[in-house]
Amino acid sequence: MDHVVVVGASLAGIRACETLRNDGHTGAITLVGAERHRPYDRPPLSKKLLLGDWEPERVQLRSNDALNALNLTFKLGVVATALSVANRTITLGLPVVSDQANGDSQAISFDGLIIATGGFPRRLPQQPELGGLHLLRTIDDAIAIRKELQPGTRVVVIGAGFIGLEVAATARQRDCDVEILEGLAAPLLRVVGETIGQVIARVHESHGVRIRCGVDVRRIIGSEVVSGVELSNGIVVPADVVIVGIGVEPATHWLESCELSLHDGVMCDASLNVGVAGIYAAGDVARWPNALFIPDEPTMRIEHWTNAAEQGAHAARNLLATSRGEDAEPYISVPFFWSDQFEARIQFLGRATAEDEMKIVTGNEKSGKLVALYHRSNRLRGVLGISMPKAVMSCRSLLAERATLSDAVAVINSL
Repeated sequence: MDHVVVVGASLAGIRACETLRNDGHTGAITLVGAERHRPYDRPPLSKKLLLGDWEPERVQLRSNDALNALNLTFKLGVVATALSVANRTITLGLPVVSDQANGDSQAISFDGLIIATGGFPRRLPQQPELGGLHLLRTIDDAIAIRKELQPGTRVVVIGAGFIGLEVAATARQRDCDVEILEGLAAPLLRVVGETIGQVIARVHESHGVRIRCGVDVRRIIGSEVVSGVELSNGIVVPADVVIVGIGVEPATHWLESCELSLHDGVMCDASLNVGVAGIYAAGDVARWPNALFIPDEPTMRIEHWTNAAEQGAHAARNLLATSRGEDAEPYISVPFFWSDQFEARIQFLGRATAEDEMKIVTGNEKSGKLVALYHRSNRLRGVLGISMPKAVMSCRSLLAERATLSDAVAVINSL
């Protein structure tokens, strides 16, 4: 295998490149990234970088020396526009202003390919282009928003998911006037349920953030610069800055004309192979069957840091193994994510859906510190903690062992 191409220069992509080198690949590796920046860490964008505690160089995932030691060919600031499985080539649409080309496309061939293109933020229907109206996904987005988060600025955040809540907390810490608009009955409703969502809402409200749940946005108001958000009931929420945080879509648009199976992500087998020899996917873009959660959840796609890091490495190892005629290993994991909002650290292990039951086993809703277990038919499926990290992490092995609710209660009670 002479040439491996990794499309996506974020966490999953750089971990794939590192693993290829560490596990013995001596051939060429090309890393393609849509942004002009070298690989950087995204979680600080809505927190430390947005707050102003960190500058962009602090979020770089690896030093320039470490990246140079990998002996990669970087193609940054370019977008993959098509994949030919038959020809084993990727077409890149290069920027008009570039030291690599002058607005032309370029096809690069590969022997092995890892797709790690991540996702892009969803936009509102008919979302206008106005000053002060932002999405947050990149370093450039974070720096642009940070410049506008001045004391007294009226900030409206649309969406009470993780990005929206983290941005709201950071804006409030910069002394902005902050309001969150959410269409569902509570923040993070689909992730943690209404009871825990209301606990998280109270954390924000105790710091002066206003939250309106169960509201629909009709339109963004403004001529050249945003001035407010009109709700479906006609109420206008004044705003100097509006941040839209309504979720992420997997970046699969460039694959729509090829033979790969797409369904809210790139469909993979248990080993992260996409159904074609020598092609794997990893990170936010990959949908695969996680044996720990079958049959309740036949396939899953995860948009969190730990999953991207682990899958990037796993895809690379399987690519190398199969190129040597060895068997690929399934990727089996306990999903994990965390979110820092004001003084609260929210951690979640496993999965939870509307079909699961929830039980608070230590702490309580009033204190804002608790551990909740999510279960179905007495089988443990998820563990959530708010500012109780020891209790949460003690349950990771239980989820891997497909333990019962009773097992988890006994472990937490023993702490």
